[in-house]
Amino acid sequence: MTKILNVNNLEKSYSSGSKTLNVLQDISFSVEANTTFSIVGPSGSGKTTLLGLCAGLDSPNSGSIELCGQELSTLNEDERALLRNQKVGFVFQDFQLLPTLTALENVAVPLELQGVKEAIKTSKDLLTTVGLGDRIHHYPSQLSGGEQQRVALARAFSTQPDVLFADEPTGNLDAETGEKVESLLFDLNKATGTTLIIVTHDIELAHKTDHILRLKGGKIVENKKTSINA
Repeated sequence: MTKILNVNNLEKSYSSGSKTLNVLQDISFSVEANTTFSIVGPSGSGKTTLLGLCAGLDSPNSGSIELCGQELSTLNEDERALLRNQKVGFVFQDFQLLPTLTALENVAVPLELQGVKEAIKTSKDLLTTVGLGDRIHHYPSQLSGGEQQRVALARAFSTQPDVLFADEPTGNLDAETGEKVESLLFDLNKATGTTLIIVTHDIELAHKTDHILRLKGGKIVENKKTSINA
């Protein structure tokens, strides 16, 4: 199968005064296209740092990352931003909706940036799909946490990205709401054929993906297919 993400010998450290903090050490793995992949580990294990590096939001000290066929180290800031705009979607724990825009406008933004002519119609259809057809003109402050995350899912999938990075997508939700958001996330992913990469501390969620990468202390301690894909 085609590899949509290749990570080789990745190292990331930060300087703090006279000390050096090694966040990630000798990280190598790959993700096949059209699969679901989870990165798990305790707090401070480097999960979110790794996600940011893989998405081109930050640069490693050494090692290489190839995303959607492009070596990130060869791209400048604008070129990485263009790659993300065209190929990548994001879902965050804290939703990151624009507070001054309605649900409909939040979903339409990435489509409009890509010049999609029917951005509003597509956005309405997506919001209906995630069960918010009657909330499209509400602002984020008028929506519950679960509703805000559903708007974020609709926005993330609106451009049909090749790969979607989800950072603790249910971390701010109660168990029942979280399960509903999980179901939507996997359903939308299956419908669009997107590669889904999830950072989570939720082992139950991780085991719903095809593959689990486990980090501890900035190192890989497990890299395996799950039982659903064994």
